Amino acid sequence: MLTKEAVILAGGFGTRLQSVVKDVPKPMAPVCGRPFLEYQLDYLRAFGIEKVVLSLGYLPEVVKDHFGDDYHGMEIAYAVEKDPLGTGGAIAFAAEQISGKNFWVFNGDSLFEVNLPMMEEIFFATRADIALALRTVEDVSRYGMVETDELSKITYFREKSDVKGPGTINGGVYLINKTKFLEVAPQGRFSIEKEIFMPDDRLLSLSGVVSDTYFIDIGIPEDYQRAQHEFITR
Repeated sequence: MLTKEAVILAGGFGTRLQSVVKDVPKPMAPVCGRPFLEYQLDYLRAFGIEKVVLSLGYLPEVVKDHFGDDYHGMEIAYAVEKDPLGTGGAIAFAAEQISGKNFWVFNGDSLFEVNLPMMEEIFFATRADIALALRTVEDVSRYGMVETDELSKITYFREKSDVKGPGTINGGVYLINKTKFLEVAPQGRFSIEKEIFMPDDRLLSLSGVVSDTYFIDIGIPEDYQRAQHEFITR
């Protein structure tokens, strides 16, 4: 049975989007008349996700006033940071409201339509502590690079760099074993990418699932405008 709980990191200020979107958190930027975050929630509802914890920071009341505690039958909870906790700290803080053994993590400013049942199947088959959704791009410099072996185990993970060219990147969708993650998570602010994924002597086992399904990140004005055209039929 598919894991039914998820965390969405939805507290971004959206510095690069300020020229076109102001006074709302980045995931609430309007796309075709709807907050971008609604499209993410619709995608999760289609897979039967029952509870989502929204990790908030910048202008949390904008998100809370819009969604309340329910979205079309999906339970909505909130983890509001008093101070920025980084990607890892935000996930650990939100995980306190997760009741199950495993949970999904998504970025609120991107939509990667991964086949979640397939990803979960590989997560269990490889006995991973964390599974990452990966995708192939023509230029990895904006995103960093990830490499896996023939058994889908992640062997190499690096954040953004000057290295250009095609490769596989972190798509920002994770399936996490809650207990294992919280056992090694530092207290307070930390980056899950730098402190959990990158070390060669990492404490958790990582698997990567490559998917070439639809992906968009609205973090820059060009891609935000692209979403306005591509989401017309959604």
